[in-house]
Amino acid sequence: MDEEFVYLSDKMLEALNIPPSAVADAIEKALVAKTDGRLHTSPKTAILPGRGRYMMSTLAVGADGFTVVKQVSVCPANNQRDLPAINGAIMVLDAETGLLRAIVGANWITAVRTAALSAVAARRLADPASETVAFVGTGVQAHSHLAAFMELFPLKRVRVFGRGQENIDKLCQKARKTGLEAEASVSAEEALRDADLIVTSVTLDYSIKPFLDARWLKSNAFAAIADACIPWIPASMDAFGTIIVDDLVQEVESKKPMLSYDAITGDLTALVSGTITESIDGRPVAFAFRGIALGDYAAATLAVRHAKAAGVGTRVEA
Repeated sequence: MDEEFVYLSDKMLEALNIPPSAVADAIEKALVAKTDGRLHTSPKTAILPGRGRYMMSTLAVGADGFTVVKQVSVCPANNQRDLPAINGAIMVLDAETGLLRAIVGANWITAVRTAALSAVAARRLADPASETVAFVGTGVQAHSHLAAFMELFPLKRVRVFGRGQENIDKLCQKARKTGLEAEASVSAEEALRDADLIVTSVTLDYSIKPFLDARWLKSNAFAAIADACIPWIPASMDAFGTIIVDDLVQEVESKKPMLSYDAITGDLTALVSGTITESIDGRPVAFAFRGIALGDYAAATLAVRHAKAAGVGTRVEA
């Protein structure tokens, strides 16, 4: 019996140059597969063990022969250790035998699948002529969302608001290298007002006092909220005409809900299936999410297939 598996580092995965749109397409196919009963997932689990750490895991099994398990840790103190704040690993196994087929770096997968989830929602809810994107939070997710939204929209300008000047400068420089205008905003309100697209991805720290007001947004703005709504003022969320979450069951079962259940219009599966129409009542819309097993499954299996076709990866004898 062949018990060999492949190791794929984050650098190897990044070098495959899989476009964000391909990951978004894979997620949409996975959403259909789940609806049809060909993909089984469990709600994301999370543990907050103290000192600002946030540990999470996902599990999914598909009819196409894979089981995917991911564990990721958010460790804020890593900034002082000169290490990325988010680290983890993904196991890709044979769904029939349980044998390990690949160990995959989780950082690249987490970055691209998160932005791809936003892209799936933005394809249906955002103004296709969007030109201005505002970022609150300047880490990995800001960079991955910039890449994803550049594929989707005719972007012209970027506004950035964050805490660390070095990260603000990096994001602005990246945008300028692609030909976009980029500027740092002096306040969050300045960044958000009149922006077509908003991406918030602050550190998952529940001690942060909310400082973003949804009432600042223009009527047809689209907000991708990738930080569990931590920086958003709860009382202002009524300003959104539509709020989509990634998975309604997961959100209902969460011990720390992102927002009131009554405020949720539906989830990504309903949006992609057409159960939720694209008609909006003139107010801004939001996609608020914490990440789902389905997204990790879609991105990881896509990456493994691309790596196999390209002959990429370190083979390990079990």
